Amino acid sequence: MTTSTRSVPRLLAAAALEARGWFALAVLASITDAAVTLATPALLARALDDALAHRPLTGPVSALAAAFAVATGVAVVHVVAAGTSGAAATGWLRRGLVHRVLGAGLAGQRRHAAGDVTGRLVGSCAESGHAGLTVLDTVMSVATSIVGVVSLWLIDWRPAVTFLLGLPPVYVVLRLFFRRSSSALTRYQELQGQVADRLIEALGGVRTIRASGTVAAETTRVLEPLPELSKTGLLTWHLQRATAWQMGLLLPAIEILVLAVSGYGVVAGRISSGELVAVTGYVAIALGLLQQVDAVGELAHSVAAGRRVAEAVGQPVTLAGERGSDGSTAGCAVSFRGVRVLAGDRVVLDGIDLEIPAGTALAVVGASGGGKSSLAALVGRLHDPDQGAVLLDGVPVTEFTADELSRRVAYAFERPALFDDTIRATIALARPEATQSVIEAAARAAGADDFIRRLPDGYDTHLAAAPLSGGEAQRLGLARAFAQDSRVVVLDDATSSLDTVTEARVTQALHSAFTGRTRIMVAHRASTAARADLVAWLADGRIRAVATHAELWSDQEYRAQFAAASESVEEETCPIP
Repeated sequence: MTTSTRSVPRLLAAAALEARGWFALAVLASITDAAVTLATPALLARALDDALAHRPLTGPVSALAAAFAVATGVAVVHVVAAGTSGAAATGWLRRGLVHRVLGAGLAGQRRHAAGDVTGRLVGSCAESGHAGLTVLDTVMSVATSIVGVVSLWLIDWRPAVTFLLGLPPVYVVLRLFFRRSSSALTRYQELQGQVADRLIEALGGVRTIRASGTVAAETTRVLEPLPELSKTGLLTWHLQRATAWQMGLLLPAIEILVLAVSGYGVVAGRISSGELVAVTGYVAIALGLLQQVDAVGELAHSVAAGRRVAEAVGQPVTLAGERGSDGSTAGCAVSFRGVRVLAGDRVVLDGIDLEIPAGTALAVVGASGGGKSSLAALVGRLHDPDQGAVLLDGVPVTEFTADELSRRVAYAFERPALFDDTIRATIALARPEATQSVIEAAARAAGADDFIRRLPDGYDTHLAAAPLSGGEAQRLGLARAFAQDSRVVVLDDATSSLDTVTEARVTQALHSAFTGRTRIMVAHRASTAARADLVAWLADGRIRAVATHAELWSDQEYRAQFAAASESVEEETCPIP
């Protein structure tokens, strides 16, 4: 899936062609089935006329038996080919959607919440993945019906004209159904996404909800979209019901008129008895064009789902550069030049100019919400500035390949994402080739080695079998960053859940084991800032001062930054995402 925004038809067509061979086989099976279906009434007519004329029936009966055998085999092939093709298309859409979501940056950049994305990934992709097959079945049904009408005309033009006169009202009914149901289904899927997103939010804060006694209120909030969801769902059923009874009246009326005209043709001698049987078969085939309420409904579902998938995959992703490694392992100089970052209409960072010499330990200090994490995110392109540039050793970060940038810049976060794998794999996530000695050294530097060895299987313990406190989770996140052995280490409040003694040990290890590496630490504690070489003091989205902690400590407003941070309350445990 490319980075350009796809229209819904192009996206669905590309998905259908993902398994070209199987889709082509499904097309071939559909064509063969249509040919057999069209041949059967003619074969029956011939058999009947031969029987009435007392001619041998060996040929017609053999032809009918062969047609039935081919139809059975084709049906099996179609089921296998269609199932495989649909699965491949669904998988392709899901991979593309996940790639776009993961490449869309931080939460402030994403247009779609987690629950909404989950709904699109699970439901919308599955429905969209079968859109090509739905279109194929619909097209083949239409084509078969058209040939059925032509066959009627070849027998006698009068039944064919009678049939065609019934088409306009049927077309109007189906068109109205498709247009109305498509918009209703789109809204239905949007509401499903809202419920899922609210539920995910509630599950993430379940302890807070229970502690505050707001279970009932939160349940009401999560289920708030249900009335509209129910109303929208009922609307789609009402539309389908109305269309069904309208078609239920129109189609039998058309069939009766066609057969009546054909019966009169038998009486008039224009149509033989066998041809009347053929007319009965061909009118049933021709009516297949009109019996497409379910197919149109499925197509409306697929288009609505495809619209939601296309909207999600249309969001921009970070495009990597082409510059690779220069072979250096020393710390990088980091430069921010005229950097401006927006969050909607709010200015988060404004005109940031900052030079961090290679090997420097820099603490970033400022009020909560003042842009510290946004500044840290720019170094590794977790977020790109709206204006300005970020450089490593004078090279814009946009010029590096994704792999090279991840090798140069390592991150540890306040709440690291710990996936359900072993402790060893968790620490080596960004550096899978890391040896056991490297992993253990990183764990010791992060103050995690002691508690890891107390786990049932040590470094081979699965996280699901090891509930972690917030501090232990942070230490694993720190160990992961240390094991990456990058030239720049960014700690985004990554020691906030550690006790004072452990935080001091980790900070000391950071300075001793990573001498020569550039370290950027988002700091809320005065002790963290005090151990840094320099402090960048952010205020109102701008750099207020760059100096040592000792030099800034005389400023009462600077001291107030840490007093405010110390009043925050931190939770003790960190569930595994």
